[in-house]
Amino acid sequence: MTYPSSSTSSRELKALHTPEAIRRRLRDGQEPGYLRDLIYGGIDGTVTTFAVVAGVVGAELAAGIVVVLGLANLFADGFSMAVSNYLGTRAEEQVRERARRLEEKHIELVPEGEREEIRQIFAAKGFEGADLDRAVEVITADRRRWVDTMLQDELGMPLQGPSAIKAACATFGAFLVAGTIPLLPYLYPVVLGGHLAQPFLWSSAATGAAFFGIGALKSRVVDQRWYRSGTETLLVGGGAAALAYAVGVFLKGFAGVNG
Repeated sequence: MTYPSSSTSSRELKALHTPEAIRRRLRDGQEPGYLRDLIYGGIDGTVTTFAVVAGVVGAELAAGIVVVLGLANLFADGFSMAVSNYLGTRAEEQVRERARRLEEKHIELVPEGEREEIRQIFAAKGFEGADLDRAVEVITADRRRWVDTMLQDELGMPLQGPSAIKAACATFGAFLVAGTIPLLPYLYPVVLGGHLAQPFLWSSAATGAAFFGIGALKSRVVDQRWYRSGTETLLVGGGAAALAYAVGVFLKGFAGVNG
């Protein structure tokens, strides 16, 4: 189920709020999104790979080193990010599972205390008198609903999070796809056997387009114009790329690469 955006028309909103549409939406639930993982992986893949390109060019090393270091970084760092995302997402799942077990145990051991927590939660929402008594009775009559309410309203936890596997795959895939873009001008002679003049210029332009495209994609789920979001991401990514180039230039002189 896709959440309506700010551009959804009045007719579409009315169609989404018929009794049957509401029933279907609540039954299906909100599928966790993976756009964050795609954007995170895409931006980091572009930045880190172009950092290799910019650093090597700034140090005036051979173009072949760009390909070797770039590809090595692409797969190693991409896999590392995916594993880290998997472990982090899985840890959140485990925290939620542990909290559920603890709440179930508390209900077993101190049911009246847990019932009082429900009462105070709903009193804070504005329930009082007979309505409050009825709300407490309905919530505590079903064990799973009782625990779900405690997780959401007492602990502030979502009942469902993203899949750790899907989050990791989204990060790795986006990292590989976006991270390959800065390398394309350097891979061109290797793959096609031709010659491309000024590959760093082409790499910079392709990287800038990738940053802008990722930012524009982000605008689909946030209230921000696509060109503003794209420009914002371009500036941030461009700053990181410029820093990498400057470091490469500095290390060239420091290490005496050119004698």
